[in-house]
Amino acid sequence: MPAKPMRRDSEGWPSPGSEVAASFSVEILGGRDAFLALKPEWDALFARAGLPHQLFQRHAFLSHWCDHYLAADDRLCLVIGREAGRLVMLWPLERRRRLGLELVRLMGAPVAQFGDVLIEPGPKREHWLERGWEALRRHGIDLVELRLVRADAALGHCSRLGVATPVVNQEAPFADLALRVAPDGPSLAYPARDRSNYRRRLRRLSERGQVTFAQVGPGPEAGMLAEQAVAMKRESLVQHGIVAPAVSNPRFGHFFAALAADEGNDTGLRLSVVTCDHRPVGIDLSFDCKGRSFGHVIASDPAFEREGLGRVLVHHAFASARARGNAIFDLLAPADPYKQDHADGAVPVRDFTVPLSWRGQLACDFALPHLRPTLKAIAKRLPAAWVRRLASPS
Repeated sequence: MPAKPMRRDSEGWPSPGSEVAASFSVEILGGRDAFLALKPEWDALFARAGLPHQLFQRHAFLSHWCDHYLAADDRLCLVIGREAGRLVMLWPLERRRRLGLELVRLMGAPVAQFGDVLIEPGPKREHWLERGWEALRRHGIDLVELRLVRADAALGHCSRLGVATPVVNQEAPFADLALRVAPDGPSLAYPARDRSNYRRRLRRLSERGQVTFAQVGPGPEAGMLAEQAVAMKRESLVQHGIVAPAVSNPRFGHFFAALAADEGNDTGLRLSVVTCDHRPVGIDLSFDCKGRSFGHVIASDPAFEREGLGRVLVHHAFASARARGNAIFDLLAPADPYKQDHADGAVPVRDFTVPLSWRGQLACDFALPHLRPTLKAIAKRLPAAWVRRLASPS
């Protein structure tokens, strides 16, 4: 009996000889045209299989990212997995060359706060993920950079990451809104002193003018407020001598303004605003997705710092998120001390660098372990005046 012809995936490589693999194919697409053409299937995959934290892998979010952050040479690298023709796996990556190595990283940096791949759950998931790694290796990739991968991410269950050593370990605290929100502000989950301080801060704010709380939906007004929020955040960072290159870059503000103004796509971005004397003095930019809210930018006018406006804004953001139907407010990584005051738990978040070639392995073993600590040490030794200059967008 003649042997059956070996099945091959869409790259022309032999597929594993099993019934599980027989109907699964992998291909790698490049270019923005391919990205745009995938939108209907991408949205359908997210609707049926997307996890809340994967909002940063939504097509609408990454479409705006392409508008503001995609390099001129457009090196998108989309790993597409199909089961019987249906899209079941999608790795949204961009390709770069660094230190003579070909590497890919997840699309969305520096604005995406969690990194992951979209994939349907089920017993085939591990096999599909492994086929994705193999496709990248055959495509000439030396290194895969994965930033801000949550322990509960789809990638968090990947066997390759299970044996990889994280480059960075952090935690993302979260608040249970049912426990934290009361009709008049902080709930009994907070100490009596914190609730008293909240009322005192409101009184001090009211001495500067009438205080109001509002939510603003997508549209032109939201776009202007989002850009204003980033400007306030930037000013506050400069005053405190904090280097934040991502926020200092003008693209950061333009990106959030475009997201907030977009009425045609559900980007998930929602604004909570505190006004005093009829002008916005505190603005929270959070993303809603499948019952969770993710606080991305919380910004207050530095002129109101003594009144404790930042704390008031956090509680307004919590109340607004709950009113929109969310159960959890994710405070994102890292677990800063002020976040711990509101946290009811935390999810481990890690960065990984995965080698796919001998060159990538050498980089992981010898170069990369020393590069990041060296850069951090240099930053800590910079004079304060230099820090303020680097933090300023001008």
